[in-house]
Amino acid sequence: MSTADNLPAQVRLHAAARPAHPALAQDGEALSYAQLDALMDRVAAALQRDGVQPGQAIALCGHSTPMQAALFLGALRAGVVVAPLAGSSSREALASMLHDAQARLMFVDSSVAELLPADVMPRCIALEDGAAGRPLAGWLAPAGAMPAVLHIAPEHPFNIIYSSGTTGTPKGIVQSHGMRWQHVQRGAKYGYGPGTVTLLATPLYSNTTLVVFFPTLAFGGTVVLMRKFDAAGYLALAKHYRATHTMLVPVQYRRLLAHPAFDRTDLSAFEMKFCTSAPFPAALKADALARWPGGLVEFYGMTEGGGTCILEAHAHPDKLHTVGLPAEGHDIRLIDDAGVELPDGQTGEVVGHSPAMMTGYHGQPGKTREAEWFAPDGRRFIRTGDIGRFDEDGFLMLLDRKKDVVISGGFNIYPSDLEALLQRHPAVAECAVVGVPSEAWGETPVAFVVPQPGHAVDAEALREWLNAQVGKTQRLAGLSFTAELPRSAIGKVLKRELRHAWETGAPQAGETQTGALRRG
Repeated sequence: MSTADNLPAQVRLHAAARPAHPALAQDGEALSYAQLDALMDRVAAALQRDGVQPGQAIALCGHSTPMQAALFLGALRAGVVVAPLAGSSSREALASMLHDAQARLMFVDSSVAELLPADVMPRCIALEDGAAGRPLAGWLAPAGAMPAVLHIAPEHPFNIIYSSGTTGTPKGIVQSHGMRWQHVQRGAKYGYGPGTVTLLATPLYSNTTLVVFFPTLAFGGTVVLMRKFDAAGYLALAKHYRATHTMLVPVQYRRLLAHPAFDRTDLSAFEMKFCTSAPFPAALKADALARWPGGLVEFYGMTEGGGTCILEAHAHPDKLHTVGLPAEGHDIRLIDDAGVELPDGQTGEVVGHSPAMMTGYHGQPGKTREAEWFAPDGRRFIRTGDIGRFDEDGFLMLLDRKKDVVISGGFNIYPSDLEALLQRHPAVAECAVVGVPSEAWGETPVAFVVPQPGHAVDAEALREWLNAQVGKTQRLAGLSFTAELPRSAIGKVLKRELRHAWETGAPQAGETQTGALRRG
């Protein structure tokens, strides 16, 4: 990694070449590259003044803002590791992540004031009035301050990204500067450059956001940050800034395409749209291709790294049911439950190897080992926990999460198959199928359905419609209507919450149960 092959150095180069060009924008205001570079210096100098050493961590927790971005980048310039944390976390999860990261300082806004553990308060820096801790303005080094110059090596830790916690306690995923640089280099293929305007409506603590945030700045473009996603606001910003790139999760694509203003909003400047983090239904991809200018690219991979598949949907409209081909230099394989590699055409767990792989889970060597698979030649792969199969052209088809597969009477039932079928019914807007305990079969599938506005259907009639089209072992034991599916901040359906709701009889928000609901 040369002196310019890291993000802080790239910002410095852009500040020298185009000092007035906007780097970050929000709420009608912009931070130029010269201003961003100077702010990064003040952050780095303040961290060095306070004795935060290279390799030690700080935490960021709050809404996405240009200042939060500058703190992230300034810490990197000081060799400090950044742990961006979700403000939507519970008090217990936040305390656990702070303890795990061993954060020397924590930068917070007022949105997390009531969640902070008492022992963290002395280390807090307030990003705004009303937030806990010392005011940021008083903490920053004086204008013009210059930090000591550090060498950044590819193996040095860049950030600790905490898993979304959709299956339990979040784990800290340590990513290196080399891994992040791989994401930056990939950007050249997708048109990033000085004229890029990337509109982001997902939070900066999410790897989903960061895989496009960093390439935009590395190539000298402009990032427009939304504090919180709403469809009308997104469309207005896209038109105003002439957005060229974006990253959205599937539920955001669905809400945007369904918004009454979508088809009359000028989105002609778009060059490339990206999606990741959750299953992207083929019909939704097709709708986006038909109605939204520019290319559409789906990334399939993990924050842990390993292997990535890429579907360039605009180039392969006949492969929308897949997640694409392995990225260049990425080795994707399938293994069985015993860890034996499977031949082409068979179904197994997806594992991947690439230049972009996590160092490990922070402070959890046992969990790191559980996430690894080693090929006979010793090559290290990361296990995804997803079940998939390659088609005849080498495109990967995902069947389900391994943990979500329902084993009923000894038969494997893939919830994604049932969800895809349910989604074809005109009365179904969204749905999720989970396995729940059954005395007769061990497990049995049940469905939660968000009804399409303006379509009336009885729950039992919908269940019977589905069951008439599947094999006996796949039939739904119950179906429940709900106003919304529980999701993480980046759109992943929290199936563990649905299982818990079913098993305890606790309704979801706005849930109405009609028809026969059979449990077990």
